[in-house]
Amino acid sequence: MLTPYLPFPLMSGGQTRSYNLIKNLSKKHKITLFSLVKDDKERKYIPELEKFCKKVRVFNRPPKPWTLSNILRTGFSTYPFLVIRNLATKENKAIKDELLSGNYDLIHAETFYVMPHIPKTKVPILLVEQTIEYLVYKHYVEEQAPKILAPLLEIDVMKLKFWETYFWKHAKKVVAMSDSDRSQMEKLCPGLSIDIVPNGIDANYFLAKKKEDVDPPRVLYVGNFTWLQNIEAVEDLVNKVWPKIKKDVVNAKLWIVGMHMTDYIKSLTSGDIEVTEGMPDIRDAYRKSTVLVTPIQGPGGTRLKILEAMASALPVVTTSVGAEGLGVKNGREALITDNLENLVKSAVEVLRNPKLAKELGDSGRKFVERNYTWYVSAEKLDRIYGEIVQDKS
Repeated sequence: MLTPYLPFPLMSGGQTRSYNLIKNLSKKHKITLFSLVKDDKERKYIPELEKFCKKVRVFNRPPKPWTLSNILRTGFSTYPFLVIRNLATKENKAIKDELLSGNYDLIHAETFYVMPHIPKTKVPILLVEQTIEYLVYKHYVEEQAPKILAPLLEIDVMKLKFWETYFWKHAKKVVAMSDSDRSQMEKLCPGLSIDIVPNGIDANYFLAKKKEDVDPPRVLYVGNFTWLQNIEAVEDLVNKVWPKIKKDVVNAKLWIVGMHMTDYIKSLTSGDIEVTEGMPDIRDAYRKSTVLVTPIQGPGGTRLKILEAMASALPVVTTSVGAEGLGVKNGREALITDNLENLVKSAVEVLRNPKLAKELGDSGRKFVERNYTWYVSAEKLDRIYGEIVQDKS
């Protein structure tokens, strides 16, 4: 299995997904894990993954993406920036040597941008796409990027689209996380063989810490801020949503929790806004909040924050994009609207109505318990593994 990050600690949706799938898959499979790290300090987490993996190897990539070297290499390469920033030359040779041992039935590539590390091989490749990167960056260029840089960035988006679809076509099978992602992929690559393995959740883990009565009421946003959608959502939350919530619920507080925060997000700390980077136990954020509000507009992402909040019995107010592919019904498991004025009204209603908050929290928790577990996700992946290996033989 190849991942663009070490799947521990569980500080992002991708890490949480990979860790829990490895943990469950290890009961039936012998897994060799190759991962990228930004800092040698991450190596201290290898023993946790060795509990479930036969072998774990890590390879360094630049700690910061926007280095002059990465920018120049992108400019002189056919690869897009996303691939260049995740290239580790030592990993190429290590994978080649590992495959020469002849002990492998399958390569599981988590995200398309680890694929350039894989040499030409007869070992079948399963490519799992956590999100459609091309659409994420296209949205950023169209909605957020400085106009003066747009022409250059559009070239990178074109390269991203080419290579993402190229690697889809060169995998034995591709896995998406939702019907909506599969539909988009089929539009880009008609005839592509795509299965769905949704995210799961360890509901018991989140329920192990009981939700607290919060006074004053607290609005929560959780995110990994290497993702453009989270930065965009926080900007909308702080500038367009929060001031109106605060006007109606004067004693409310806003709490932004996450990793890899930008200087802008860190600067938001004030009397009414608390910013916490690197929460040791993310469950504490959910249990010490009144409502999760996520005005997400951009496509992509794992949406694990929604499932984690629901598993914690925390009511959720979000957009249709935020809840996309989860099967959540508006008014039953969450309050869903794409109109920011209505988003404000929904958040205020939850903050003012403890009975509604409890009903949404309980309904969301039961929904997650019925529909989302890592065991079920791992079983689906195990079935796909079996089909690929059987087809190879």
